[in-house]
This record gives sequence, structure tokens and C-alpha cells, in this order.
Amino acid sequence: MRDPNLFYLTGKVQHYAWGGFRYIPELLGLPVTDQPSAEYWMGAHQSAPSMLRSDGNNQPLNAWIAEDPAGALGAAAASRFGELPYLFKILDVKDMLSIQVHPTKTEAEKGFARENEAGVPLNAANRNYKDANHKPEIMVALSDFWLLHGFLPEPRLRSVLSSVPEFASLLPVFEKDGYFGLYKTVMEMPQEEVNTLLRPLAERALPAYRAGSLSKEDPAFWTGRAIDNDPQGMDRLDRGIFSIYFFNIMNVAPGDAVFQDAGIPHAYLEGQNAELMANSDNVLRGGLTPKHIDVPELLKHTRFEAVHPNILKGDLIHDGKERIYPTPAPDFVLSRISLRAGETYSHTAEAPETWIVLDGTGRAEGPGGNTLNLAKGTTVFAAYKAAYRIVSGVDLVIFKAAIP
Repeated sequence: MRDPNLFYLTGKVQHYAWGGFRYIPELLGLPVTDQPSAEYWMGAHQSAPSMLRSDGNNQPLNAWIAEDPAGALGAAAASRFGELPYLFKILDVKDMLSIQVHPTKTEAEKGFARENEAGVPLNAANRNYKDANHKPEIMVALSDFWLLHGFLPEPRLRSVLSSVPEFASLLPVFEKDGYFGLYKTVMEMPQEEVNTLLRPLAERALPAYRAGSLSKEDPAFWTGRAIDNDPQGMDRLDRGIFSIYFFNIMNVAPGDAVFQDAGIPHAYLEGQNAELMANSDNVLRGGLTPKHIDVPELLKHTRFEAVHPNILKGDLIHDGKERIYPTPAPDFVLSRISLRAGETYSHTAEAPETWIVLDGTGRAEGPGGNTLNLAKGTTVFAAYKAAYRIVSGVDLVIFKAAIP
């Protein structure tokens, strides 16, 4: 049986082009370079498993779990998931991410099998499905955070289509064929027509963005930024601009959360967050990206319905020391532990946990006298049934991923 104890974990920094340069290196105590650091992965996904330190040796977390899944995860989680079911990340969003949706579990299994049978390499640029899993996700803002999230409610979308001159021809489409007809029209529109339709809008938005005269609540702000950051600029306008106007623009304060289920179209725009998702890297893209876009696949998996944004405040537990953010997802639960100097937090991991220290110092006392020092950027894996106590030195803030 796996040792029910605490272990240091070293995650994987992902250097995607949209990432910032300072936040993640400074969190982890790494040198700041001219290479962007977009995501810090803490998990057992096959494409970038974290390294677990045990008995002085480092081992990929997925391999460590695979040696004894029931001992590492608990019998119930091992039987249900067969692997660590979540992937935990810290994100630093400097530039907008692609418009995207994630498939359901059933559709991910079908798509993964289909691309495998077609012989599409896992690392191919045109691969949609990197695994057979769904990817619901929750994010908790670590800074002032902006994102696109789901289609606007009908009255607001109708108002946008009526008030933006370039969209006048699209209002009858929406009135007749709803969200699906509207989105299908712009996503399948020939590029020359996209350029013609969006050019006057772009010619208004870009100068205003560069002049700093737009607020971030205004879709023209993000349109201007998208064009300004696109090497093709005005020559080939990105059809993702339609989504900026058709989706909810959300502003999330630090400590607040947003859940995104399968099929909800979304895009992160700016800021830092802690993100927890099912153990998957399946993304179907629809614009604002140089990466592979598969419009038929995107349309097949998008939920064409109004979304009324819901900001989650979380629930306080453990005498107010922990704030938990419940979601419908069976794969994960995210919480934030806050301890003032000298306070303690005691718990037994009823499922495997992954922690990252966002601020402060302290120590974690595990079974058998095992003590891990905690400081900003420290990442810890608590195996199934590990009984532990966290003692704060300087005010301590820890984000914790677990299984409900």
C-alpha cells in the first residue's frame, strides 16, 4: 500500500505565448527571463506529469500512482477514475486565450478513439482530442480577472446586434435561427466576407484602444487588443471578434470563482488565477488563436443557450480557515486555506490532495514525524489517508485541490 504521507511536488511550467513573464517565475522562485510563463501544471496528466519526491528520489506522479492506484487514490477514486482525476494549474494571462469549448466525457471518448483510429499523432497540430476525458473547470481569481463566458442573454445580444452597425445583417439571422444559426453563420463565413464586415468596426476600435479611451467592459477594448496583438492585424481579421461581442464579458475580483462546464464557450482575457479541471487537455478552438481551429467540431459541442454569469463566493468551513468552492463536477473540488500567524489547520486527506502555497510561511506535519517546510511557491501532494497538521508562521495562504 502507498505511504499515506505528505510529499514535495514539482510541477511543470508551460511557456505558451499568451503568458506573462514575471508572475509564475516569481511565485516559484525561478529567474525571470524573456520566455513567457503561462501555466504551472500540478498533476498527473500524461503530457506533463509533476515530479513527486519520495525517499530522496523524484518520480513522475502518474507513474507513482500507477504502481498502486487504490493505495494512492483510495479504492473508491481508483475504481471510479483509475487515475488522479484532476489537473491543478496557476495561470498568468497576459494576452487573450483562444475562444474555446470543452467536450463532454462521452464525446471526448468518441473523439479520442476516432482520431486514434485515423492515425493522427497525439502531438499533431491538427489534433482536437489529446485524451478521452471531459474538462469541466473552475477558476478562482488571484488578481482582477477578465474573461468571456457563454452567450449573452437574448435581450442583450439583440441589443448588440441592433446597435453595432456592422452587425445589422446578422439580427434577422438571430431572430430566425437563434444562437446556433447566428454563430454558425459567422464561424462559416468566408474570410473575405469577415474582413469586409468587420473592417469598419476594427477601424474604430483599434485607434480608440491605442489611445486608451476604452473601458474593459466595452467589447471594442478587447477587439482593439486582439487586432493589436495579431501579426496579421487588419489584413486578416480574426472571426473570434464576433465572440467578443456575442459573449458575456466578466470581471472577477480576487477570491471569487467561475465554473465552466462542458460546452460553455469561453476565453480568458487578462489576469492571474488558480484553475482546477478534470484531468484533460481537450480544447476545441473557435478563434483568437494561431492554433488549430475545427469549426464543425466546435459547433457540434457548443451549448447554444443564454448564460447568466454566476460568480461563486465559496463557503467557509474549518472554523472559517478554509473557503471551499463546490461545483457539480465529480472529479475535483478547490479550496483556499488562510491562516494567520500561529494558527493551525488539521485534516485527514479522504482523497489525494495537491496544495500550492501562494503566500506566507509555515510547516506541514505529516505521519511519522514527516515535516515539510512551506513557503511561497511550495507544492505538496497529500496521499490518500494522510493525517496532517498545517502550522502557520507568517500569514499563510494555500490553494488545495482534492476530490469531493
